[in-house]
Amino acid sequence: MKALRDVFGETLIEIARTNSDLLVLDGDLATSTKADMFDKIFPERFLQMGIAEQNMVGTAAGLATLGFVPWLSSFAVFFTHRAVDSVRVQMAQTKANVKIGAAYAGILTGLTGKTHQDVQDLAIMRAMPNMTVLAPGDEIECRAMMHWSSTYVGPVYLRLARDAGPALFDEGYRFVPGATYQLRNGRDVLIISTGPQTARCLEAARSLGEAGIATGVLHIPSIKPVDTGSILVAAAAVDLVVTVEEHTIYGGLGGLVSEVLSASLPKRVVRIGVEDCWGESAPNDFLLDKYGLSASRIVERIRGEIAS
Repeated sequence: MKALRDVFGETLIEIARTNSDLLVLDGDLATSTKADMFDKIFPERFLQMGIAEQNMVGTAAGLATLGFVPWLSSFAVFFTHRAVDSVRVQMAQTKANVKIGAAYAGILTGLTGKTHQDVQDLAIMRAMPNMTVLAPGDEIECRAMMHWSSTYVGPVYLRLARDAGPALFDEGYRFVPGATYQLRNGRDVLIISTGPQTARCLEAARSLGEAGIATGVLHIPSIKPVDTGSILVAAAAVDLVVTVEEHTIYGGLGGLVSEVLSASLPKRVVRIGVEDCWGESAPNDFLLDKYGLSASRIVERIRGEIAS
Protein backbone atom coordinates (compact mmCIF):
# COMPACT_ATOMS: atom_id res chain seq x y z
CA MET A 1 0.00 0.00 0.00
CA LYS A 2 1.06 3.59 -0.59
CA ALA A 3 1.80 6.07 2.17
CA LEU A 4 -1.17 8.33 2.83
CA ARG A 5 0.91 11.41 2.04
CA ASP A 6 1.54 10.01 -1.47
CA VAL A 7 -2.16 9.28 -1.82
CA PHE A 8 -2.88 12.87 -0.76
CA GLY A 9 -0.72 14.34 -3.52
CA GLU A 10 -1.96 11.97 -6.21
CA THR A 11 -5.63 12.39 -5.33
CA LEU A 12 -5.42 16.18 -5.38
CA ILE A 13 -4.22 15.94 -8.98
CA GLU A 14 -6.92 13.40 -9.82
CA ILE A 15 -9.72 15.62 -8.47
CA ALA A 16 -8.27 18.80 -9.97
CA ARG A 17 -8.45 17.35 -13.49
CA THR A 18 -12.26 17.53 -13.31
CA ASN A 19 -12.68 20.34 -10.76
CA SER A 20 -11.14 23.60 -11.95
CA ASP A 21 -12.02 25.32 -8.65
CA LEU A 22 -9.71 23.15 -6.56
CA LEU A 23 -6.66 25.01 -5.20
CA VAL A 24 -3.85 23.87 -2.89
CA LEU A 25 -2.35 26.16 -0.26
CA ASP A 26 0.90 24.94 1.32
CA GLY A 27 2.78 25.87 4.49
CA ASP A 28 6.30 25.36 3.12
CA LEU A 29 6.09 21.60 3.66
CA ALA A 30 5.06 20.38 0.21
CA THR A 31 7.97 17.97 -0.18
CA SER A 32 6.96 16.29 3.09
CA THR A 33 3.18 16.31 2.58
CA LYS A 34 3.62 15.47 -1.13
CA ALA A 35 1.59 18.49 -2.17
CA ASP A 36 4.59 19.19 -4.42
CA MET A 37 3.12 16.60 -6.80
CA PHE A 38 0.20 18.97 -7.36
CA ASP A 39 2.54 21.96 -7.82
CA LYS A 40 4.33 20.19 -10.67
CA ILE A 41 1.08 19.55 -12.58
CA PHE A 42 -0.94 22.65 -11.66
CA PRO A 43 1.57 25.37 -10.63
CA GLU A 44 -0.96 28.13 -11.33
CA ARG A 45 -3.33 26.58 -8.76
CA PHE A 46 -0.70 26.01 -6.07
CA LEU A 47 -0.19 28.82 -3.53
CA GLN A 48 2.96 28.72 -1.41
CA MET A 49 1.96 30.51 1.81
CA GLY A 50 5.18 29.99 3.77
CA ILE A 51 5.43 29.14 7.45
CA ALA A 52 2.24 31.03 8.29
CA GLU A 53 -0.65 28.64 8.80
CA GLN A 54 -2.87 31.29 10.44
CA ASN A 55 -2.65 33.42 7.31
CA MET A 56 -3.13 30.34 5.12
CA VAL A 57 -6.44 29.55 6.81
CA GLY A 58 -7.65 33.13 6.44
CA THR A 59 -6.67 33.26 2.78
CA ALA A 60 -8.41 29.94 2.14
CA ALA A 61 -11.60 31.14 3.84
CA GLY A 62 -11.59 34.20 1.58
CA LEU A 63 -11.01 32.12 -1.54
CA ALA A 64 -13.91 29.87 -0.54
CA THR A 65 -16.27 32.86 -0.62
CA LEU A 66 -15.31 33.28 -4.30
CA GLY A 67 -16.30 29.73 -5.15
CA PHE A 68 -12.91 28.04 -4.93
CA VAL A 69 -12.36 24.75 -3.07
CA PRO A 70 -9.10 25.23 -1.13
CA TRP A 71 -7.18 22.24 0.20
CA LEU A 72 -4.63 23.15 2.88
CA SER A 73 -1.35 21.29 3.23
CA SER A 74 0.79 21.29 6.36
CA PHE A 75 1.50 19.20 9.45
CA ALA A 76 -1.51 18.48 11.68
CA VAL A 77 0.07 20.08 14.73
CA PHE A 78 0.35 23.46 13.01
CA PHE A 79 -3.36 23.54 12.20
CA THR A 80 -4.65 22.34 15.56
CA HIS A 81 -2.28 24.34 17.73
CA ARG A 82 -0.58 27.21 15.89
CA ALA A 83 -3.57 28.12 13.71
CA VAL A 84 -6.41 26.86 15.89
CA ASP A 85 -7.94 30.32 16.41
CA SER A 86 -8.04 30.94 12.66
CA VAL A 87 -9.56 27.51 12.08
CA ARG A 88 -12.14 28.15 14.79
CA VAL A 89 -13.20 31.66 13.76
CA GLN A 90 -12.60 31.75 10.01
CA MET A 91 -13.44 28.16 9.09
CA ALA A 92 -15.69 26.48 11.64
CA GLN A 93 -17.78 29.46 12.69
CA THR A 94 -18.36 30.61 9.11
CA LYS A 95 -18.83 27.05 7.74
CA ALA A 96 -16.16 27.89 5.14
CA ASN A 97 -15.75 25.39 2.32
CA VAL A 98 -12.11 24.68 3.20
CA LYS A 99 -10.44 21.26 3.51
CA ILE A 100 -7.51 20.62 5.85
CA GLY A 101 -5.03 17.96 4.77
CA ALA A 102 -3.50 17.38 8.21
CA ALA A 103 -0.28 15.50 7.48
CA TYR A 104 2.03 13.75 9.96
CA ALA A 105 -0.74 13.23 12.55
CA GLY A 106 -0.11 10.96 15.54
CA ILE A 107 3.23 9.82 16.94
CA LEU A 108 4.67 8.10 13.85
CA THR A 109 5.99 11.26 12.25
CA GLY A 110 9.40 10.24 10.97
CA LEU A 111 11.49 10.96 14.09
CA THR A 112 10.25 14.57 14.37
CA GLY A 113 9.69 14.20 18.12
CA LYS A 114 7.28 15.76 20.60
CA THR A 115 7.27 19.23 19.03
CA HIS A 116 5.71 17.91 15.83
CA GLN A 117 3.70 14.93 17.10
CA ASP A 118 0.02 15.76 17.39
CA VAL A 119 -2.00 13.43 19.60
CA GLN A 120 -4.62 15.98 20.65
CA ASP A 121 -6.04 16.85 17.23
CA LEU A 122 -9.14 14.65 17.25
CA ALA A 123 -10.19 16.01 20.62
CA ILE A 124 -9.73 19.61 19.46
CA MET A 125 -11.39 19.24 16.07
CA ARG A 126 -14.38 17.14 17.06
CA ALA A 127 -15.27 19.73 19.70
CA MET A 128 -15.67 22.39 16.99
CA PRO A 129 -19.25 22.90 15.74
CA ASN A 130 -19.60 22.55 11.94
CA MET A 131 -16.32 20.63 11.57
CA THR A 132 -16.27 17.24 9.82
CA VAL A 133 -13.44 15.06 11.18
CA LEU A 134 -12.15 12.09 9.15
CA ALA A 135 -9.35 9.57 9.73
CA PRO A 136 -8.72 7.18 6.80
CA GLY A 137 -7.42 3.72 7.56
CA ASP A 138 -5.74 3.00 4.25
CA GLU A 139 -5.02 4.23 0.73
CA ILE A 140 -8.45 3.35 -0.67
CA GLU A 141 -10.36 5.00 2.15
CA CYS A 142 -8.19 8.12 1.96
CA ARG A 143 -8.84 8.55 -1.75
CA ALA A 144 -12.59 8.05 -1.26
CA MET A 145 -12.68 10.56 1.59
CA MET A 146 -10.88 13.19 -0.47
CA HIS A 147 -13.29 12.80 -3.38
CA TRP A 148 -16.25 13.09 -1.01
CA SER A 149 -14.74 16.08 0.82
CA SER A 150 -14.17 17.97 -2.43
CA THR A 151 -17.88 17.83 -3.25
CA TYR A 152 -19.14 18.39 0.30
CA VAL A 153 -19.74 22.07 1.07
CA GLY A 154 -18.27 22.85 4.47
CA PRO A 155 -15.07 22.57 6.54
CA VAL A 156 -13.31 19.19 6.70
CA TYR A 157 -10.36 18.00 8.79
CA LEU A 158 -8.63 14.98 7.19
CA ARG A 159 -6.19 13.24 9.55
CA LEU A 160 -3.27 11.79 7.59
CA ALA A 161 -0.60 9.44 8.91
CA ARG A 162 2.87 9.79 7.39
CA ASP A 163 3.56 6.22 6.32
CA ALA A 164 1.92 3.29 4.57
CA GLY A 165 0.06 0.49 6.31
CA PRO A 166 -1.82 -2.71 5.48
CA ALA A 167 -4.94 -2.56 3.34
CA LEU A 168 -8.34 -2.61 5.03
CA PHE A 169 -10.61 -2.27 1.99
CA ASP A 170 -10.80 -3.21 -1.67
CA GLU A 171 -11.66 -1.05 -4.66
CA GLY A 172 -15.38 -1.55 -4.06
CA TYR A 173 -15.23 0.66 -0.96
CA ARG A 174 -17.42 3.76 -0.93
CA PHE A 175 -17.08 6.36 1.81
CA VAL A 176 -20.28 7.30 3.63
CA PRO A 177 -19.96 10.03 6.29
CA GLY A 178 -20.76 8.66 9.72
CA ALA A 179 -20.63 5.00 8.69
CA THR A 180 -18.70 2.46 10.76
CA TYR A 181 -17.29 -0.85 9.52
CA GLN A 182 -17.33 -4.16 11.41
CA LEU A 183 -14.16 -5.76 10.05
CA ARG A 184 -14.20 -8.75 12.40
CA ASN A 185 -16.83 -10.32 14.65
CA GLY A 186 -16.27 -11.63 18.16
CA ARG A 187 -18.47 -12.44 21.15
CA ASP A 188 -15.94 -11.71 23.94
CA VAL A 189 -14.26 -8.40 23.19
CA LEU A 190 -14.87 -5.52 20.79
CA ILE A 191 -11.90 -3.38 19.73
CA ILE A 192 -12.88 0.00 18.29
CA SER A 193 -10.25 1.91 16.36
CA THR A 194 -9.67 4.53 13.68
CA GLY A 195 -7.13 5.46 11.03
CA PRO A 196 -4.18 3.13 10.27
CA GLN A 197 -4.26 1.93 13.90
CA THR A 198 -7.18 -0.30 12.89
CA ALA A 199 -4.81 -2.59 10.96
CA ARG A 200 -2.74 -3.19 14.10
CA CYS A 201 -5.97 -3.90 15.99
CA LEU A 202 -6.97 -6.51 13.43
CA GLU A 203 -3.62 -8.21 13.92
CA ALA A 204 -4.16 -8.18 17.67
CA ALA A 205 -7.70 -9.55 17.27
CA ARG A 206 -6.42 -12.47 15.20
CA SER A 207 -3.86 -13.32 17.88
CA LEU A 208 -6.48 -13.12 20.61
CA GLY A 209 -8.79 -15.34 18.56
CA GLU A 210 -6.09 -17.97 18.25
CA ALA A 211 -5.85 -17.89 22.06
CA GLY A 212 -9.57 -18.53 22.41
CA ILE A 213 -10.69 -14.92 22.98
CA ALA A 214 -13.21 -14.11 20.25
CA THR A 215 -12.45 -10.48 19.39
CA GLY A 216 -14.31 -8.19 17.03
CA VAL A 217 -12.96 -5.03 15.39
CA LEU A 218 -15.06 -1.96 14.57
CA HIS A 219 -13.43 0.66 12.34
CA ILE A 220 -14.62 4.26 12.75
CA PRO A 221 -13.23 6.42 9.93
CA SER A 222 -15.68 9.28 10.48
CA ILE A 223 -15.09 10.70 13.95
CA LYS A 224 -17.62 13.43 13.29
CA PRO A 225 -20.32 12.78 12.20
CA VAL A 226 -20.66 9.20 13.41
CA ASP A 227 -23.45 6.64 13.43
CA THR A 228 -23.84 6.13 17.18
CA GLY A 229 -26.43 3.42 16.62
CA SER A 230 -23.91 1.13 14.95
CA ILE A 231 -21.54 1.55 17.91
CA LEU A 232 -24.33 0.55 20.30
CA VAL A 233 -25.23 -2.51 18.24
CA ALA A 234 -21.61 -3.71 18.05
CA ALA A 235 -20.97 -3.07 21.75
CA ALA A 236 -24.15 -4.81 22.89
CA ALA A 237 -22.79 -8.18 21.79
CA VAL A 238 -19.72 -8.20 24.10
CA ASP A 239 -18.78 -7.76 27.75
CA LEU A 240 -15.66 -5.68 27.17
CA VAL A 241 -15.14 -2.72 24.81
CA VAL A 242 -11.60 -1.55 24.08
CA THR A 243 -10.80 1.63 22.16
CA VAL A 244 -7.35 1.93 20.58
CA GLU A 245 -6.07 5.12 18.98
CA GLU A 246 -2.79 6.78 18.04
CA HIS A 247 -3.96 9.77 20.05
CA THR A 248 -4.33 10.81 23.67
CA ILE A 249 -6.89 8.76 25.59
CA TYR A 250 -8.61 12.05 26.46
CA GLY A 251 -11.27 13.45 24.16
CA GLY A 252 -10.60 11.46 21.02
CA LEU A 253 -12.06 8.13 19.91
CA GLY A 254 -12.06 6.72 23.44
CA GLY A 255 -13.93 9.77 24.67
CA LEU A 256 -16.42 9.50 21.82
CA VAL A 257 -17.19 5.84 22.47
CA SER A 258 -17.43 6.36 26.22
CA GLU A 259 -19.89 9.21 25.70
CA VAL A 260 -22.07 7.12 23.39
CA LEU A 261 -22.15 4.08 25.67
CA SER A 262 -22.61 5.97 28.93
CA ALA A 263 -25.71 7.66 27.53
CA SER A 264 -27.45 4.54 26.20
CA LEU A 265 -25.60 1.33 27.04
CA PRO A 266 -23.39 1.53 30.16
CA LYS A 267 -20.53 -0.88 29.63
CA ARG A 268 -16.93 -1.34 30.67
CA VAL A 269 -14.62 0.57 28.32
CA VAL A 270 -10.83 0.31 28.33
CA ARG A 271 -9.08 3.14 26.48
CA ILE A 272 -5.68 2.42 24.94
CA GLY A 273 -3.68 5.34 23.62
CA VAL A 274 -1.16 7.96 24.68
CA GLU A 275 -1.73 8.45 28.41
CA ASP A 276 -1.35 12.14 29.27
CA CYS A 277 2.27 12.55 28.17
CA TRP A 278 4.29 13.96 25.30
CA GLY A 279 5.88 11.78 22.65
CA GLU A 280 9.53 11.54 21.72
CA SER A 281 11.81 11.07 18.73
CA ALA A 282 12.31 7.37 18.03
CA PRO A 283 11.67 4.69 15.38
CA ASN A 284 8.05 3.74 14.76
CA ASP A 285 8.25 0.22 16.22
CA PHE A 286 9.78 1.54 19.43
CA LEU A 287 7.06 4.17 19.81
CA LEU A 288 4.23 1.71 19.10
CA ASP A 289 5.56 -0.62 21.79
CA LYS A 290 6.22 2.13 24.32
CA TYR A 291 2.73 3.60 24.05
CA GLY A 292 0.96 0.25 23.95
CA LEU A 293 -0.16 0.51 20.32
CA SER A 294 1.64 -2.42 18.70
CA ALA A 295 -0.39 -5.57 18.11
CA SER A 296 1.54 -7.48 20.77
CA ARG A 297 1.04 -4.76 23.39
CA ILE A 298 -2.70 -4.56 22.61
CA VAL A 299 -2.96 -8.33 23.10
CA GLU A 300 -1.05 -8.08 26.36
CA ARG A 301 -3.29 -5.28 27.65
CA ILE A 302 -6.56 -7.01 26.73
CA ARG A 303 -5.48 -10.34 28.24
CA GLY A 304 -4.59 -8.48 31.42
CA GLU A 305 -7.95 -6.71 31.53
CA ILE A 306 -9.81 -9.98 31.07
CA ALA A 307 -7.80 -11.65 33.83
CA SER A 308 -8.30 -8.80 36.31
